[in-house]
Amino acid sequence: MKKLVRGLTFMAAIGMSGTASANSGVIGIWETVEGKSHVQISSCGENKYCGELIWLKEPNTEKGEPKTDINNQDEKLRNRPIIGIQLLNGLEKTGPNEWDDGTIYNPEDGNTYSSEMRLIDTDQLQVEGCVLFICKEQIWTRKK
Repeated sequence: MKKLVRGLTFMAAIGMSGTASANSGVIGIWETVEGKSHVQISSCGENKYCGELIWLKEPNTEKGEPKTDINNQDEKLRNRPIIGIQLLNGLEKTGPNEWDDGTIYNPEDGNTYSSEMRLIDTDQLQVEGCVLFICKEQIWTRKK
């Protein structure tokens, strides 16, 4: 009987540790497609999450200067560094592994799109940006 209890306790502990990592959520550092950048996702309000660009594979221009937000629709923001920009904003937790009703900024075209994301598993995040009914999705990989 003691062996059975120990066995069940051990199995429950394994199950709980697996659940804990599965529920660790979206907070962390994520590598974007093709390893171009890293985005740190953190809480930015009650049930809301944001993501800051913290690393670029190619951080400098051809002149060796740090890249800036040259494509931003707002001319006043075109001189700000790309690293440090908040790419994801206000994504609200809508389910166990889903966030919606936020925005994603694309420095490559200077536009902001409606966004949602879904945790596929502990190490894969599906991020989607949409204009009207046209959406583009990417799978990001957890770094930390």
